[in-house]
Order: sequence, then structure tokens, then C-alpha cells
Amino acid sequence: MKAEIWIITGTRGAGKTTLCRRLVNAARQAGWQVSGLLSPALVEDGVKTGILVEDLRTGEQRRLAAVNHGQSAQLATTGWVFDPVNMVWGQTVFESACPTDLLMVDELGPLEMMRGQGWTAALQALDEGQFKLALVIIRPELLEKAQSRWQAARVVLVDNVQQVEALSRELEAAADWHMTD
Repeated sequence: MKAEIWIITGTRGAGKTTLCRRLVNAARQAGWQVSGLLSPALVEDGVKTGILVEDLRTGEQRRLAAVNHGQSAQLATTGWVFDPVNMVWGQTVFESACPTDLLMVDELGPLEMMRGQGWTAALQALDEGQFKLALVIIRPELLEKAQSRWQAARVVLVDNVQQVEALSRELEAAADWHMTD
């Protein structure tokens, strides 16, 4: 299986998850098996209050994180407090995600890339390469670390939401949805 990794990066709110959702849908339309997790924002009254997580094989959704209002928790960053039960659930999703055609990892952040916590099974799945294509969302501040780990990865920069439609068309054309093992 030819394993290709695309690192999707950009600032908060630029449309990274929206772009990945479009690419996931295109892969499914091409008959690809899709697995992994997508993490859309939970928005209430126009304000991002949390992060959901969706298992792309089953469609099951859970609440992954809530805004960190100064809480100190084992699974927390300055911005978010993560639900430990749903983090473990996400680990199990990644443990059984491969082999697959499209592996979606939304996203790897400081927990995984700096602390060795969170979705470490996603790191292992990416390293093992039992997929045709992996889409991995990485924050710009962690891009250098990700590029040193996956040196052959293609980096896709998402500047803003208005760019997503054109970028999606470009990436869909670049993806060989019909490639075989």
C-alpha cells in the first residue's frame, strides 16, 4: 500500500476541518474506505465553546473538549480541557483505524506532539503507513516537528475559509482516488 501523508495546517478558524470534511466526502464518493476522527467545532451563539469528535467509520459523535477557563487538568492545554473518557475512546478508534484507504487525524496538537499524551495511537498509525492517504491537521506552531517526523509529507496551508472550496478542488484533482494497492 502506497502511504502518502498530507499535513493540513493553518490558523484557528481558517477552515482546516471544513477542507478535510470535503476531502473525506470525495474519497467516500470514489469508494474509498475512510477511518479516523474528524473534530468539528461546537459553536453556541456564534462562539466556539467546545470541540466534538466524530468516528468516520461509524458516524458516532462525542464531546471531546470544552473551553479551558483556567482549570488545571491532566488532559488540558491553555485553550481546552479534554474529556478523558472520550480521549480514550478516540485512542481505540485509531487503534483499529488501519489498514484503510483514507486515514483522517483531526488533529494532533501539543498533547500528542509535545507531551506523549492524547491520541498516541494516531501517531503510531501514521508511522506504520497502512493507508493510501492520510490527512493530518497540525497547528502551525507544531508544523516543524511534524515535518521532521514525516519528512515526505505534503504540507497544505489553509489561509482562510474563503479559500477552502478552491483548495478542495485542487486537492481532489491531486488525489488519485482510483489508485490501487
